[in-house]
Amino acid sequence: MPFDFAQVLIFMVIALGFVLAALTASRVAAPSYPNHDKSEIYECGERPIGAAWFNYHPRWYMIALIFVVFDVEIALTFPVAVIFKQWNASGNGLVVFCELMFFVGILIAGLVYVWKKGDLDWIRRVEDTFEQGK
Repeated sequence: MPFDFAQVLIFMVIALGFVLAALTASRVAAPSYPNHDKSEIYECGERPIGAAWFNYHPRWYMIALIFVVFDVEIALTFPVAVIFKQWNASGNGLVVFCELMFFVGILIAGLVYVWKKGDLDWIRRVEDTFEQGK
């Protein structure tokens, strides 16, 4: 048992050595020409314009959450689709298909709920918001 831990410890020391060697080689070999433009904070190569702290529209968060839900759905559905042929050959195809359709049905019900609630509409009237009690 201690021998297994020693192997992990040796591997971690070697990995740390590689990281430190790469950082040291970069510091020694890379040219350094500091100037004002290089020291500025930037986002994707664009110069900053305006204040850094501002509020996003709340709809962005709802759209992002819906995207994450359907992104996870694809991540969970794709592996099932890849090996579905093997499950079907072993006789479990109908059970797996029903489970997958149940999962997708729950997600579609959630999408219909969000759609009916109006959270997918980017532009909404103020009266709609007060009528629904939000």
